[in-house]
Amino acid sequence: MSSQSVQMLTVKEVAKKVGISRSTIFDWLNPTSPRYDVTFPKQVRLSEGGNSVRWYLHEIEEWLKARPRKATPTIL
Repeated sequence: MSSQSVQMLTVKEVAKKVGISRSTIFDWLNPTSPRYDVTFPKQVRLSEGGNSVRWYLHEIEEWLKARPRKATPTIL
């Protein structure tokens, strides 16, 4: 992957892409939360000591592909 093709997402963009709330994302990242998800991609801090974080788009997409799909009920 070339450095020119790397795309990063804000927490708002990740929440929209995954279809969850921002607070759920941070619960999934928090090891002390009962909702902690060790498989969820970790955020990248943009500057040392700063509060700005992003996620790599390709990591979010890979995570989504790896998640088990729930069966959709068939209407007869």
